[in-house]
Amino acid sequence: MAITNHDRIGKCLEQLTSGLTPFVERELKSNYQDDWFAETRRTLSATQVEFLGTADKPEWDIASLLATLWNQWNDVFKKVLGHTERSLVSELRDVRNKWAHQRTFTTDDAYRALDSMERLLNSVSAPREGEEIARHKAELLRLKFDEQARHERRKAAATVLEGQGVAGLRPWREIVTPHPDVASGHYQQAEFAADLWQVTRSTPRRNTAIPSSFSEGRFSP
Repeated sequence: MAITNHDRIGKCLEQLTSGLTPFVERELKSNYQDDWFAETRRTLSATQVEFLGTADKPEWDIASLLATLWNQWNDVFKKVLGHTERSLVSELRDVRNKWAHQRTFTTDDAYRALDSMERLLNSVSAPREGEEIARHKAELLRLKFDEQARHERRKAAATVLEGQGVAGLRPWREIVTPHPDVASGHYQQAEFAADLWQVTRSTPRRNTAIPSSFSEGRFSP
């Protein structure tokens, strides 16, 4: 069953959470020792702290992980990651916020988000989660190429149909040839005009004379 781009990003954010958690905890503990949890709480919002759990049993979500990476960058994570990874963290915070607010993701947007997740996971040595996201990236590319192929087939079929007439039906120009004065525009339009007053009264005149253009054979088969 096909999943939406929004659902796919949600699944990959779960992989990102799984891959970042060991790295983030290890670096915080290395830098702050026993105070690591208190220092982490200090830089998070009240809502994030509420759901963070305890030092013995932390309950990370992707919002608190990315916020911790960003807030503790200069003191902790700058020592092991570079400017590229900092940019990825900033970008993925935006992706997470859009996802949480049910924003729509195009296929290109989703692919870029997944690619940034994979790059960040590779930077923190989380190959298993990175491979899972790579699988989602490949699936997105396949869906995109399939849609492009269907579009090209529909466009080609429409072009062929436009160049073909109805089978067995000759064009009207080959059957009916206007009289020379009709073809040249040298005729009086009044000869062909209907009496709209009679039409609106639903009392058309009987024995109305046939316009001279027809009686004179100005339209001929």
